[in-house]
Amino acid sequence: MATNTRIVLASRPTGDVTAANFRTESATIPVAKDGEIVVRSRYLSLDPYMRPRMSELRSYVPPFELDKPLTGGSVGEVVDSKNPKFAPGDTVIGMLDWAHYTAHSGAGLRKIDPAAAPLPAHLGILGMPGYTAYHGMIRMGQPKEGETVFVSAATGAVGQLAGQLAKLRGARVVGCAGDDAKCDWAVKELGYDACFNHRRERDYGAVLDALCPKGIDVDFENVGGAIMHAVFARMNNFGRMIFCGAISEYQDATPKPGPEKMFSIVQKRLRIEGFIVSDHIAGMGEFVSEVGGLLKAGKIRHRETVVDGLENAPAAFMGLLKGENFGKLIVKVG
Repeated sequence: MATNTRIVLASRPTGDVTAANFRTESATIPVAKDGEIVVRSRYLSLDPYMRPRMSELRSYVPPFELDKPLTGGSVGEVVDSKNPKFAPGDTVIGMLDWAHYTAHSGAGLRKIDPAAAPLPAHLGILGMPGYTAYHGMIRMGQPKEGETVFVSAATGAVGQLAGQLAKLRGARVVGCAGDDAKCDWAVKELGYDACFNHRRERDYGAVLDALCPKGIDVDFENVGGAIMHAVFARMNNFGRMIFCGAISEYQDATPKPGPEKMFSIVQKRLRIEGFIVSDHIAGMGEFVSEVGGLLKAGKIRHRETVVDGLENAPAAFMGLLKGENFGKLIVKVG
């Protein structure tokens, strides 16, 4: 009899996530109950926000439950349905278990056209990471021609589009990434004006002074920590710091202190704003229309790292937290 492989949270990590925090289980394939559907996962998105959910810290989403499957943005195929909104054969996107099969109420899932774009693209450039870049950069950062924009994690799932969108608005765009190959790709393929390797550079302030001689007008923040502190000190008057994430701090046992001279927020009239893209789902249609058009016209480039096999998801996720992926990280489940 066929079984359903799934990965559950075995324990909550203290500091770095380890393999011991995950457990692989076999269960029976679920059968749809009244109002439910069963979805066979095709692709699973791995994202930094999953790390805080492994802890019991209060956050914008509830923590993962111990001994229950982790969940993540996924694309899958409906294989069983007792929900009139879905039929077997439908391709859907939404939150599914780290599993081959998920029983689901259908709430929060939406149908997609599998012919519109390769399925992994719906989890990356045309999915939540892409929309995160669009909403944060265009609606919040509002880059203008001639301004200087800085993007940390410049080649990540979000950063790779955020920088390109700022360039299309006429800004000078500088970023950082975790190795020379990523920085080369940011400049040669994404159109960044400059990118530095934050693992090699030791004096972030000096390198920012060299690459951003006129200061920084917009910071799209994905990393936090020392890089963010250096950027903060170089923000121009009326600058905008858009906080999307702080991956450098997610595995810290204790919180890091904030940057020095916080009164600069007043002196420079800075706007510092965090956001959760799920609060803005109503505006996703505009994003799909604009970025989808840019993608078809060849004006946007993107890159994905696809890992084969659900059993490799834990190792891939641990690598994500250390910056080992190149572009959007996706697991091919089946």
